[in-house]
Amino acid sequence: MAWREKVLAEIDAVRGDLWIFAYGSLMWRPDFPHGEILDARLYGYHRTPCVYSWHHRGTEERPGLVMGLDAGGSCRGRVLRVLRKHAEEVVDYLHEREMISGVYKPRLHDVHLGGGRSITAVCFVTERNHVQYAGALPFDEQVRLIRQGVGPSGKCIDYFTATVEHLDDLGIRDSGLHALLVAVKGLGDHPHLE
Repeated sequence: MAWREKVLAEIDAVRGDLWIFAYGSLMWRPDFPHGEILDARLYGYHRTPCVYSWHHRGTEERPGLVMGLDAGGSCRGRVLRVLRKHAEEVVDYLHEREMISGVYKPRLHDVHLGGGRSITAVCFVTERNHVQYAGALPFDEQVRLIRQGVGPSGKCIDYFTATVEHLDDLGIRDSGLHALLVAVKGLGDHPHLE
């Protein structure tokens, strides 16, 4: 866990707190002690359903599909402040939760808060050369995977619904994710599906 030591050394060097960039379930279910939550934008990556879920929302035999930060564009999300006194336990928790298979890699990136202000936060970026990286799948395959995925953390459709609803609550509108959720729930006419 070399990233653990790097992150902790960096926040110690500036005598600061730990910031975590959240773009999926960390926004609506962080499950770790945190204080301040701020709207933020990460440049160079975008939120997209590009990760086969084998552990939390599916299995290797019947994977689900979850969000990842993939290269290109930008992503609106939130940053969560973790006080330094909780940083080690939160880093260990996030290692267990986000890095169970190595499809996500923690990286330190500047995130923009508005008004010209930015901070350095831990961002869990999708590793493109990992076997669980799904890339840009056809629409109907995304729907199928989201519908079928069930794992120890629950149904993939529940994860996807909560993420899209939370984005709506924050005023982050994504028409592509909305269209996908409508199709997953079987609402309306969708020429992509049989």
